[in-house]
Amino acid sequence: MELLNHFILMADYNHRMNIQFSDVIDKLGNEIINEDLGAYFTSIMGTLNHILVGDIIWLSRFSTHSHNYIMLKSVLELPKPKGLNDILFPEFSSFKVAREKVDLLLSNWLKNEANLKDFTINLEYSNTKGIISSRNFGELLCHLFNHQTHHRGQLSTLLNQQGFDVGVTDFLLEIPDVSA
Repeated sequence: MELLNHFILMADYNHRMNIQFSDVIDKLGNEIINEDLGAYFTSIMGTLNHILVGDIIWLSRFSTHSHNYIMLKSVLELPKPKGLNDILFPEFSSFKVAREKVDLLLSNWLKNEANLKDFTINLEYSNTKGIISSRNFGELLCHLFNHQTHHRGQLSTLLNQQGFDVGVTDFLLEIPDVSA
């Protein structure tokens, strides 16, 4: 397994999953999307926003890792989260536009600007409380993807409890079948 290709597959998986979730959520009314379901981020909309907030925070940090990461600078045009539970986009239609922009940005960055050696170098950053850390960049990108998957699992449960199925959520569909 080549690491950069794996990250590209993960970005493709992320994008597919977000489209699948959007297709289901598009059919729901604001009342269902914003209903307090007792979830960690309260509602479907709260959880969606949290995933996006995490992506914006991490991609903003990633944009400083290399002067070659020109594409990632466009994440700075999005609203800057003040906290992990910020609702940056209260309406699903505007959320969906931002989500698609971030998904395409992540994929395009990995396909066009990311460099395998960059993933071996530590990224120094400040967390949301101002505490400075220095961690392996590749592992941080793994964290971004794991964070997305974790919270989409929560969303899947919330939607299922409301009687909606998002379909197959397995990463397996992105892994090329080379048996032919």
